[in-house]
Amino acid sequence: MSAIIIDGKKIAGTVKSEIAEKVDVLKEKGIVPCLAVILVGNDPASVSYVTGKRKALAEVGMSDKSIYLPENISESELLRQIQELNDDSLVHGILVQLPLPKHINEEKVIQAILPEKDVDGFHPQNTGKLFLGMNGFIPCTPHGILVLLKKMNVKTEGANVVIVGRSNIVGKPLSLLLSRKEYNATVTLCHTGTKNLSDFTRKADILIACAGRPELITKDMVKNGSCVIDVGVSRIPDSSKKSGFRLSGDVDFENVKEVASYVTPVPGGVGPMTIAMLMYNTLFAAENTLKL
Repeated sequence: MSAIIIDGKKIAGTVKSEIAEKVDVLKEKGIVPCLAVILVGNDPASVSYVTGKRKALAEVGMSDKSIYLPENISESELLRQIQELNDDSLVHGILVQLPLPKHINEEKVIQAILPEKDVDGFHPQNTGKLFLGMNGFIPCTPHGILVLLKKMNVKTEGANVVIVGRSNIVGKPLSLLLSRKEYNATVTLCHTGTKNLSDFTRKADILIACAGRPELITKDMVKNGSCVIDVGVSRIPDSSKKSGFRLSGDVDFENVKEVASYVTPVPGGVGPMTIAMLMYNTLFAAENTLKL
């Protein structure tokens, strides 16, 4: 048996096409959805992510107000830039690319963004809405995973889901979402403190790896016929590559695909969906201005 490889790039393309149609409808009403992405410094991975986001904005017909700032910018100056974007009625979404330089407090920056423009879904007000099951911004990567499961007809009703990783960005929100009645999964949230991790992962109908540890999930840790979603992206030194590195996920892809029924690759799996759902959240933010 060999797993079906979930083509996140293809599914993301479909999602973006649907978003582009809705963007056109908004434009007819005089609203051009606009996202401001702030990049501090020139970390290669962050630059790559921002480039991907800007490309997606062009693809769906949204306005791009990206801002590039030097690594040594002061925290107060960054907060001033955010306040300008908060006050700009033509900007619907604000995203500050993480991680930030060590001299800047990430929590303070996240909380400075207006909740109604927080398209990452990281503001405490939006995380509170998520916890309570209220309508609001869903963090992009968890949302992208839910869409992948739905598009591939992977059943969550009654499924035993194991999530490896408890970050505020992926693991925690995903555990809350999959526990909702609309998904009805039974969720186990594992982490670095979990003893005998494989005892949990081998029981998973759906296994989601988001620990940030390359090839943590091996073939012997995966239940036959399960669906494996790999969120991890790590840069591994590789002299055979022109770039000098290769990308690796949290899953030993080549071996795990022999026992799983579905598996996402790295790259080309969850990553494109994260960007697609960022476009979705920006559209959602723009649509909300019609209700004000």
